[in-house]
Amino acid sequence: MKPSLSGVFAALCTPIDALGRPDLGAFDRIVDFVMERGIEGVVVGGGTAEYPHFSVAERASLAMRAIQRMAGRGRVIVCVGTASIFSTLRLAREAVDSGCDALLLPMPYFFRYSQDDLISYCEKVCGSVSAPVLLYNLPGFTNPLEVSTALRLLANVPNLIGLKDSSGREENLVALATTDKQRSFSLFVGDDDLLLSALRAGWDGVVSGIACFAPELIAAVYRSYREGHENQAMANQTSLDELIRIVIADLPIPWGVRLGLSVRGIPNGAMHLPPSPLRVRQMEEIEISFGDWAASRGLELDRVWKIAC
Repeated sequence: MKPSLSGVFAALCTPIDALGRPDLGAFDRIVDFVMERGIEGVVVGGGTAEYPHFSVAERASLAMRAIQRMAGRGRVIVCVGTASIFSTLRLAREAVDSGCDALLLPMPYFFRYSQDDLISYCEKVCGSVSAPVLLYNLPGFTNPLEVSTALRLLANVPNLIGLKDSSGREENLVALATTDKQRSFSLFVGDDDLLLSALRAGWDGVVSGIACFAPELIAAVYRSYREGHENQAMANQTSLDELIRIVIADLPIPWGVRLGLSVRGIPNGAMHLPPSPLRVRQMEEIEISFGDWAASRGLELDRVWKIAC
């Protein structure tokens, strides 16, 4: 059975205005930018979107905005993770009412919980909504979801349709893909450096922060592999690894995505933490390096980025 979701989904960042509120005009431009470059859909309000910085009302508004802006061009997945079951359920219900295609459910953050606690949390959320739900393992920022826990949930919760794994653990690729499933699940990798490895292991796609500012490259890795062009897929993954080293590796994760997007012509506001003088110099160097790298590969550029503190 073919999974219900597959392909390349861009994990959208959240542009902000001078007061730290979502910049809706810039958000519209980001949606158009990624969808004009050959991907299957978008994820709103995930880790790349820095979701702890925004209220439930702001996140619900962005979800509705994305659904309206997409206008049927692709699928919209809405991340609904918070630190509390109550705010998670409010956001999940609003996203479902707005017409999203699926929910993305990360584990709670800040306080530490057991795997049994996480099972109860997931069962409660999934049992309270009618929409399809993807689990989201984001152990760098939330409570980690063990493979055995994820498999137990996927086997027993009817509207769980898959999982996004951002653990960066390559061993999870085979462990999840080869499990004897009672039904078909969608498996999405969340670490761009593991994209080709995940596809080789049988995974269905990627939810990518880099696709927010370089969707063409993520799509090239995915499509060249799916079309059976292994050598081209390897070359595309090598280019992707270069991009990760240039833009992402030395910055807090969302900063690199937002910087890359600005270099490509969409300013998206200040960072949520004022950059130190060292960071400012580092980001200026990255801007130049990424601009040169992108130009050498034919990616259109409109360098508008200036650090806002």
